[in-house]
Amino acid sequence: MSDLPKTALITGGSRGIGRACALRLARAGYLVYITYVSRPEQAEETCRFITDSGGQAGSFALDIGSHQAIEGFFQKEIKDRVSLQVLVNNAGLTRDGLLVRMKPEQWQQVINVNLTGSFVCLQQAARLMMRSRSGRIINISSVTAQTGNAGQANYTAAKAGLIGLTRTAAQELAPRNITVNAVAPGFIDTDMTADLPQDLRDRFLQMIPLQRFGSPEDVAACVAFLASEEAAYITGQVFGVNGGLYM
Repeated sequence: MSDLPKTALITGGSRGIGRACALRLARAGYLVYITYVSRPEQAEETCRFITDSGGQAGSFALDIGSHQAIEGFFQKEIKDRVSLQVLVNNAGLTRDGLLVRMKPEQWQQVINVNLTGSFVCLQQAARLMMRSRSGRIINISSVTAQTGNAGQANYTAAKAGLIGLTRTAAQELAPRNITVNAVAPGFIDTDMTADLPQDLRDRFLQMIPLQRFGSPEDVAACVAFLASEEAAYITGQVFGVNGGLYM
């Protein structure tokens, strides 16, 4: 295992927070693997940014909502091919709606990707990391998991579930020197938030004590710290990267 390249896997790594995490971990010397479910051109662009800076990267199409697809990916691309040191569970989606009107498929799709998919990736990664008795697992949750958010019952439930999963996994994996932590971003300027109405953006801004929206790089800095040796004694924690925002 020591001769295999030390690798960081970031799900949903083609843009936004995932891309920023990929670039930051590449600078830390990892071979970076990113997954995407659509827009392969963005994944290729992320890899090109890394390789143009002297790093190594690979991108893979992967449906995080499919248990079978995740298991197949780990068997084909990860096991015995690289030394998986870091997993960043970042892939996610939203299907917003008021809970009394939310359709079963809206609920299930978000749970499948944001929570169940993250669990399967964590499970697969943990099995490999246990063999090398080291590893860092970082789950990207959300401030809404701690506060709730009207119109996002499915999303907040999934992200809150990630926090519970983080704390349980941290306890189970600590004897093998594997840390598991969560990062809970607040309002981060990404493609997903850029289309929000200006009046809503202004209202959120007034609620943030630091009086600015976060950047993907703000989140990536926290992820990079948790992946580093400096965070070796930190596990089972939730780090808010939110400018002080608690609704």
